[in-house]
Amino acid sequence: MDTVSPHEPWSYALQLPHDPRAPRVARKTLRAVLVGHGMTELLDTAELLTCELATNAYQHADGPTKLRVRHLGRGRLHVSVWDANPMIPPAFDKPSAAVPPVPDLVPADQDGGRGLLLVQLCADNWGGHPLSDDLFGRSGKLLWFELHRS
Repeated sequence: MDTVSPHEPWSYALQLPHDPRAPRVARKTLRAVLVGHGMTELLDTAELLTCELATNAYQHADGPTKLRVRHLGRGRLHVSVWDANPMIPPAFDKPSAAVPPVPDLVPADQDGGRGLLLVQLCADNWGGHPLSDDLFGRSGKLLWFELHRS
């Protein structure tokens, strides 16, 4: 039984500590939100991509990470991950329509480096924004992706 209309915009935010368990917590939280709002058809892809962004934040930034999950209406899901590292990875520093994903950029014998490529290949839209210092002393970057219901 849905207690919230899936057509109304909504938003959830979660602060994650710099901890190796943070990507799993982000993934489990996202799962609870999407199941609660009846958006299960986006669940598998959203979990994978959220885990990739949270893992990237844990590996490349010190300090906490923030996850934000928003329903934008009309079946559009927007997920963003903030961290304190200001460097935006290549491809995420340009509009997604201008950057075709190139799998050959990651050597076959390299153990990592495919997470953001998965985001590019699986998301309907994606990108990144640098954040300058604000009133609360936050800076860094925001990486995000969108998924749309079919």
